[in-house]
Amino acid sequence: MTNADPVELEQLEFLYSRSQDVLAALRHDVFAPEGVKTLRKTWTISEAAELVGRSQQSIRLAEKEGKLPPSKRLESGRRSGYALSTINQMRQLFGTWPWRAKSDEPVILSFSNFKGGVGKSSFACHSAQYFAIRGYRVLLVDLDSQASTTTVFGFNPDIDITEHDTIAPYLLGDQHSLHYAIKPTHWPGIDLIPSALHFYGAEYELAAQISGNVPLLESLRAGLDGVSGKYDIIILDPPPALGLVSVSALVAANALVIPVPPANIDFASTAHFFGMVIDALSSLRKHGVTPNYKFVKVALSKYDERKSTQAAIAGMMSQVFGTSLLTTPIKDSAEIDNASARFETVYEQPAPLTSREVHRRCLAYLDGLNRELEILIRKTWPSHHVALREAGLM
Repeated sequence: MTNADPVELEQLEFLYSRSQDVLAALRHDVFAPEGVKTLRKTWTISEAAELVGRSQQSIRLAEKEGKLPPSKRLESGRRSGYALSTINQMRQLFGTWPWRAKSDEPVILSFSNFKGGVGKSSFACHSAQYFAIRGYRVLLVDLDSQASTTTVFGFNPDIDITEHDTIAPYLLGDQHSLHYAIKPTHWPGIDLIPSALHFYGAEYELAAQISGNVPLLESLRAGLDGVSGKYDIIILDPPPALGLVSVSALVAANALVIPVPPANIDFASTAHFFGMVIDALSSLRKHGVTPNYKFVKVALSKYDERKSTQAAIAGMMSQVFGTSLLTTPIKDSAEIDNASARFETVYEQPAPLTSREVHRRCLAYLDGLNRELEILIRKTWPSHHVALREAGLM
């Protein structure tokens, strides 16, 4: 037995080393040669006009008058497309930012589920990018030591991120504000608080401090409140486990979305998740810690309607959860899988990775779900109520 231990350790070290080589090769293929990820996606003038809320003619006129930079042209003379940074220049010029008023409270949205593999990080990344495309100011907080979200936004968590760059120093009391941890990303409008494997150890240190110190669970919310002034939406990607960090995310959030794939085992674990959340929050209330949610929604993820069992469970979820279930499911799509394999999302693809039709359908579902979330968020902002009523959305 003793003689076998070193061999097993050597084997694990070998597998770890080779896996890091594979990750490095994959990142090399995806990131720019200088090691900085860039947003290659562009939008046509008709798409830009819709996003900005002005006509194509208004954009052309502003370019002609020199109020906007001239559009880059292809050899054919056609516009090559607008970068998101240019679309934001249009919003600035035309005064069409969709931001909340200063009197409106930022929405802190957590995608939570204590079971892994439900699409939580994918939801967080796609939603952050959807909101940024539409001009909102977003802070994305990666609380999962697997650091998938951090990787998607162009940081190598093994090289670029140390424990001091994560939220750990703040939670452990070594920092008194979260400003130190906020990093700009290659997406205009999205800042990131990154994570890394080093963050895993912070939960053990927190566990040692938590005894008799329940207010420690409120420190994440206090930290987010301290940096929330320049954001409309703060998105949390917590770890898939019931621990101090995930409970802190539940306390910090003022809106929850629970992703659930339509499979028996996932539905059972989600039912268990609800029970654990109720127990945890009930216990916290006894200590005066009372989270308040503007909305709590269930989102159907990884749905394949061709599978009769999944269709049956999806139908049951619709009956059981009613209006608490978001109308639009995120379907199981090769487009999402292929983008994830490249540490990317569907929103940042300059061209389909599968076929145009598969890409179009996938975007339709992503836009549909995130549009539901956008309306829910805007309903929490009194300054948006008139516009929502005029649009028949309230």
